[in-house]
Amino acid sequence: MIDKWNLKNKKALITGATRGIGQAIAKEFISLGAEIFIVARGEDILNKQLKEYADNRHKVYGFAGDMSKKDDRIKMFGEIKKVWDSFDILVNNVGFNIRKKVIDYSDEEFNFLLDTNLKATFDNCRLSYPFLKKSDSGSIVNIVSVSGLTHIRTGAPYAMSKAAVIQLTRNLAVEWATDNIRVNSIAPWYIKTPLTEPVLKIKEYYDEVIKRTPMQRIGKPEEVASTAAFLSMPASSYITGQCISVDGGFTVYGF
Repeated sequence: MIDKWNLKNKKALITGATRGIGQAIAKEFISLGAEIFIVARGEDILNKQLKEYADNRHKVYGFAGDMSKKDDRIKMFGEIKKVWDSFDILVNNVGFNIRKKVIDYSDEEFNFLLDTNLKATFDNCRLSYPFLKKSDSGSIVNIVSVSGLTHIRTGAPYAMSKAAVIQLTRNLAVEWATDNIRVNSIAPWYIKTPLTEPVLKIKEYYDEVIKRTPMQRIGKPEEVASTAAFLSMPASSYITGQCISVDGGFTVYGF
């Protein structure tokens, strides 16, 4: 019987893979037998993690680039072609937020958020298509946010971009189903990462977050990573077009 609960012989491209959720996904995929290609802006930390994985005899590759820039996205796929002619999994994890009221955003900030959170995901999906089609069992996992599903006072452009990626997920799931490419998204609530740490240090806000979370705690990056792994395994082969909230019950909680 084929083991449906691992990622052996799978190749995965993971963006934003050196911190927080992305790093947890990279480690989870490696532990399950995947070969990975990781992407991040910081060259030093990228090289450090590549060395760490290689020292532990894992098959890893990497690229330092800014996913908000189209030129870097194109360069990244040029590097991928040097090592793989196909791959099985794309995890779009890069994301950024600027927390302001709508009237306070500059055009530059607005464009940067859409470039980073939406256009990068859209482009990476399109550029990955020929690689995933060759795989014949492709999986795309888009890391979005509960802010794409409901209001969480975290900034309209961020929420807009995440909502758009959730809809992109649905569209691609249907459009690429006959190419055996599944497309799903994961919507985390507050997860303990370097990006959320400054906000969660504000006691009043932290207390409100906990009050509105039925499980009464902040999530862990590993809890998102395990969901990403499941959505990439043969075990989830009939799941596509879905958005799974990893949120401790936040999105279903009412008063």
